Amino acid sequence: MPAIDNNNNKEAHISRKLGVITATSIVVANMVGAGIFTTSGIMAANLPSSTWVLLCWLLGGFIAVSGALCYAELATRMPEEGGEYIYLKQLYHPVIGFLTGWTSFLVGFSAPIAASALGSVAYISAGLSSGLDYIDASQLNLYQKIAAIGIIFVFTIIHYLGLKVGALVQNLLTAIKIIIVFGLASLGIAFGSGDWSHFSYEISSDFGGMAFGTAMMLVMFSYSGWNASAYIAGELKEPRKTLPISLVLGTAIVMIIYLAINIFIFYAAPYDQLKGVITVVELAAVNSFGEWMSNTLGLLIGIALLSSLSAFILIGPRVYFAMALDRLFFPFAAKVHPKFEVPGRSIIIQGTIAILMVIIGSFEQLLIYIGFALGIFPWLAIAGLFIARKQHIGDESAVKVWGYPYVPIFFLTCSLVLMIIAYSNRPLESSAAIVTVLLGVPFYFIWIVGIAKNR
Repeated sequence: MPAIDNNNNKEAHISRKLGVITATSIVVANMVGAGIFTTSGIMAANLPSSTWVLLCWLLGGFIAVSGALCYAELATRMPEEGGEYIYLKQLYHPVIGFLTGWTSFLVGFSAPIAASALGSVAYISAGLSSGLDYIDASQLNLYQKIAAIGIIFVFTIIHYLGLKVGALVQNLLTAIKIIIVFGLASLGIAFGSGDWSHFSYEISSDFGGMAFGTAMMLVMFSYSGWNASAYIAGELKEPRKTLPISLVLGTAIVMIIYLAINIFIFYAAPYDQLKGVITVVELAAVNSFGEWMSNTLGLLIGIALLSSLSAFILIGPRVYFAMALDRLFFPFAAKVHPKFEVPGRSIIIQGTIAILMVIIGSFEQLLIYIGFALGIFPWLAIAGLFIARKQHIGDESAVKVWGYPYVPIFFLTCSLVLMIIAYSNRPLESSAAIVTVLLGVPFYFIWIVGIAKNR
């Protein structure tokens, strides 16, 4: 695709090398992260039975699949690098596209990279706890940060070395993740200690709507990433075929995995025992297989989280690359490595920011508020599907969404209700998220004025 380079006016180009397997694995890797390992116990504390928890995961899956179906049409109408930035820029105004990239650059990708690295190291440390007893808490925290920095550095270099190496590592890690998560659920149900009587089938709704809304917020956080392959549309072979398959297939795989792991959890432990427990998968595994599983599971989950970290490192720089081509980001981001054919400088700067975030410290509240901000842009993108059809944008290449207009309306309605509930429950973090997004508006116009002066 044509590029605008502030320095030498040469064309920036990223080759189309990625197939449907890599694209699907990126979707799966982005979605299956810390959420599935932690949220069901918190949901159990707010909902009256396991039936309601499973219904939340099922509804969340349908919302994610409906979003993936809509993105399949958006991405084939505009099969370029950058995902929502491209859609929002073309469907609304360049400032709206800029805001999604602005938000992504600040914390949308770098913070999850840092959090995934720290989470991976924490789980691995837990798995090695018997060999780390001599280290006090402050030393262990320091060592964990050093290890997290090392992980980010290694994966940044891996993806800097080109798509061939990066895709191979990504596919391998995603396969390992699927085997770990789905294998644990399958073996636990087939051979572990448990009882189907642990399932509580109470479906009465004698609890508040806010409790259900809070549970759905956690579920949708765990499903976030269903749109991942849209960000690398410019590097996909046969995007008209690859994009829809990867988006829908990846989301469907994750939906099955999530339901399987939750069935295992509720089979392995009584519902009351799970309420409020964050390490709910570990509790279920220990109940099912014995105490020895605690350490083993820590190591396995630590390895599984590396897949998410790798996918974030792969995707983020593609957004900055697309913005830089439009002169709405630093010129370095539009530079493609002449040998490795990746936006190498963007990959390095993103890794550097993630490392700084590891050094700074905790990310929990940050991720809550930015999760609200990032939920705004997929909503606007899918609402823009109606605009795209009216204006006939990319009609010749579009794979039209099944069930239009009901599928996009379902996604938009559910997502809007959940954002309203999120704001009601977390007004401080949600307001901060909105402020973060809006702060990008003056920066956009400052940037535009600067470009005009340089012409």
